[in-house]
Amino acid sequence: MRNPVSKQSSRLEAVIREVDEANAADPRRELVEGVPRPREAIYAERMSDGLKQLYPEASEWLRIAARAQHICRWQIPRAGYPLGREGYHAWRNACRVHHATLISKIMARQGYEATDIEHVANIVKKKGIKSDLDSQALENVVGVIFVQYYLEAFVSEHSDYDEPKLADIIGKTLRKMDGVGYEALRRLNLPPATRQLIETAS
Repeated sequence: MRNPVSKQSSRLEAVIREVDEANAADPRRELVEGVPRPREAIYAERMSDGLKQLYPEASEWLRIAARAQHICRWQIPRAGYPLGREGYHAWRNACRVHHATLISKIMARQGYEATDIEHVANIVKKKGIKSDLDSQALENVVGVIFVQYYLEAFVSEHSDYDEPKLADIIGKTLRKMDGVGYEALRRLNLPPATRQLIETAS
């Protein structure tokens, strides 16, 4: 990974603060220990925590990308795109561009160089997976956080999907990960049904 940092710089802290302030405006709420909080604020914190677990010496750029991976996602609603695979991919691509644009503006305000901003934007847009270490690391964290916090809800919401279809969808996520991500998944304390689904999808 590029230029690991041992201590957060003041501008990194300022970027994280701006991301958190933006995500605090999410009108959607999720209960955490009985307390309703903005959904994307929770996701961002989980991403940062997951990154610390998997990559304690992560680069400054990767720390920013992890925190901003879903910044203001509610501003690009899925309902604004057609149903089906093509509509879903169009929505996901629009989200990635949106996230990359927002974090680029924040980084510019905090004095980051253009090359640094471009690198973070490329990580957020999922460019360079399997070739760029930071992009691959983020993909590993994304996969682990999805399985740890969101997979059970996803399965419940799609009760009309049979196991082969679920396994195919989850398998697409797993195939983006590498050995570090798979090892992190094995360490998770998951319900037996969830564990079996992952093993089927692998």
